[in-house]
Amino acid sequence: MIKYRIRFNKRRGQPGRGTVDHVWRVFEGDEKEYLFKELDIRVPVKSEKDKNGEDYNIFCYGVLQIDRETSTAVIVEEKEDA
Repeated sequence: MIKYRIRFNKRRGQPGRGTVDHVWRVFEGDEKEYLFKELDIRVPVKSEKDKNGEDYNIFCYGVLQIDRETSTAVIVEEKEDA
C-alpha cells in the first residue's frame, strides 16, 4: 500500500494552488501531489511532523480513488471499492 500525507492547503486560490475551495493537499509517496475539495478517508490515520519539523500533517496507508465530479480524495484499503 502507498503512504499518503494530507495537509491543509494554506495557499489555496493562488496561481497553481487550485481554487479557494481546494483546501486539501494529498501527497502520494514522495512524487505526486493532488489538490482536493473534499476527503473521505476509510483507513486508520496518524499525525506526524513534516521532513523539516515545522508543519504537521496526517498520514495513512491505502489506495487513492479520485471522484473527479466532486473533487474528493477517497482513500481506502486495497481490497475496498468506493
